[in-house]
Amino acid sequence: MTKQDYLKRLCTPEGIIAALAIDQRGALKRMMGETISAAQISEFKSLISHSLTPYASSILLDPEFGWQAATQRAQQCGLIMAYEKTGYDKSVAGRYPDLIDDVSVYRLKEQGAEAVKLLIYFDIDAPKAVNDRKAAFVERVASECNAEQLPLFLEILTYDGEVEDKRELAQSKPRKVIEAMKFFADKRFGVDVLKVEVPVVMQYVEGFSDDVLYNQSEAQAYFKAQSEATALPFIFLSAGVSAELFQQTLEFAHAAGSRFNGVLCGRATWADGATCYKTQGVSAAQQWLATQGVQNIRELLAVLKRTATPLK
Repeated sequence: MTKQDYLKRLCTPEGIIAALAIDQRGALKRMMGETISAAQISEFKSLISHSLTPYASSILLDPEFGWQAATQRAQQCGLIMAYEKTGYDKSVAGRYPDLIDDVSVYRLKEQGAEAVKLLIYFDIDAPKAVNDRKAAFVERVASECNAEQLPLFLEILTYDGEVEDKRELAQSKPRKVIEAMKFFADKRFGVDVLKVEVPVVMQYVEGFSDDVLYNQSEAQAYFKAQSEATALPFIFLSAGVSAELFQQTLEFAHAAGSRFNGVLCGRATWADGATCYKTQGVSAAQQWLATQGVQNIRELLAVLKRTATPLK
């Protein structure tokens, strides 16, 4: 099979990527408490996979806690596996990525993965030496993916190494996101799908908040510029916002002329299920996923059918 064959497997019949993300590790531990065991993390991921993949075109999992969940997914649901370690080494500047020690693209494919996801923290304004090291890192992973003919999903999380104030970060975010997309769209990186943030912080957009940093026309222009930044397929991540806000964001993006190709949606779909699991146990989590969780993903699918652009 070629990369294109695998990509089709990860899409809806209409060609939209409607993927569910549950590759969280560090973030999930923070949500559920540091005392949660590896077995419990694996169990919770399996509950999500069993309950929600009948409605998703594919699921993103991690090889550390996700293989059991992979076996619980619906038959039509494709499998994307994360390759990077969670987080980054905070003892050195640069937010450098690292790969899981006992994993390779060959091994992921051998165990059933149909695509590989790599996350990278990126600041277009970081020193050249920092960004060049990250560029070489992506090139190495892309070479592995090309050898195995597995699609590479590159997730870019932007940051500013010099700024911590939320409003200042929100002001620089559009340029950071768009320029990062342009940077990694270069053919040398071998990226098949970009998984990216929306180019604005929606909580600062006129009509979404009283604390306005971008008026409606400015925000729409940023979404349009993002869409025009690359010819590569790109999908949005949910970044932990509520299900309602994420759906509203997709509607706004579409109205602005964004030709995004789908989503890889995580916490916006299942976050409250984690709370149920933590406080009330397995049965409560199953009940929540079977009701509110299913409602969240079905509503998201309905929005995607109206807003997302199918892959060619």
